Amino acid sequence: MANKLTPDELAKRLDTPGWRLTDEDPHDIANGTLREMLVESHSRKAKGKASGRIQEVEHAIELKLFQIEQLWQHLGLPTI
Repeated sequence: MANKLTPDELAKRLDTPGWRLTDEDPHDIANGTLREMLVESHSRKAKGKASGRIQEVEHAIELKLFQIEQLWQHLGLPTI
């Protein structure tokens, strides 16, 4: 997350999807709402494990070749 959110801002986002919880084990990844990741993180800590790291997953946009060529044209670049 590029900018730091205040506790109030984070509390408002508790039910937003798009969050990931990771730890040392690359196979122990969870995805869901911020609330779900906090509950899972708390559960891990209660079991004596590392609480993990919670990240907001950025949305990736995949462009098809046709879309890329359209954008090239928009920029005035020749299609190859």
